[in-house]
Amino acid sequence: MMRTRRALGWVLGMAVLLIPSAALRAQWTLDAETGLVWSGYNDVRIPGDGGTLFSLSRDLTAKSGAFVRARLTWQLHPRHALSVLYAPLVLTASGSVGKTLLFNGETFSPGTPLAGRYMFNSYRLTYRYTLVDGARVRFGIGVTAKIRDAGIRIEGGGVSTEKTNVGFVPLINFRLDWKLAEALGLILEGDALAAPQGRAEDVFLGLGWDIAKGLTLKAGYRFVEGGAENAEVYNFTWVNYAAVGILARF
Repeated sequence: MMRTRRALGWVLGMAVLLIPSAALRAQWTLDAETGLVWSGYNDVRIPGDGGTLFSLSRDLTAKSGAFVRARLTWQLHPRHALSVLYAPLVLTASGSVGKTLLFNGETFSPGTPLAGRYMFNSYRLTYRYTLVDGARVRFGIGVTAKIRDAGIRIEGGGVSTEKTNVGFVPLINFRLDWKLAEALGLILEGDALAAPQGRAEDVFLGLGWDIAKGLTLKAGYRFVEGGAENAEVYNFTWVNYAAVGILARF
């Protein structure tokens, strides 16, 4: 927890130092996104070395729902950008498991009606450098400092238990804008990294349509995938997004 607090302090400190000096000359972009979110696989075992392996999306019935997320970007210089992202995520599931379920120190008997809740809120600070700044193609790469606020809760048969975790994750950021026509372009952007402790990917692929000066509509597909395996927790998840949004530049 102390390490997480230090990481959060570093992220906030970077923002405090960089934002005021850049704000006077920066171009700002608000990227707001919404749509439908649904679960792919969501495999869980808690604790990682003694719980029961089960799926929140296959053993239980996962529900789809709406989502919102927003990114605010400061274009400090034609090649330098700093952004902050808020991306909350909550998925729910219900049903029963046909075996004894050992989860987070509690035991659920086979066939017990269960309700599950998966939370994975993400807060990110990103710096990106534009490597290619052409008339049709713009490509940049950078680094992201991510704070994840995660939790998995199971309740049923009068018993409720939840495993929560807040942690810091470094990621590689990338973005490609490829102009296909005067007002139409391809957008590929994301954060991703893999390590022995686990992996994380958050990637969007879609189209952007310039409908007015400084205003772009976008639509496409996003996925979030990743997880970790250790003595404390085993969880690997794939989440699908059918996304629409706007990019407003001011």
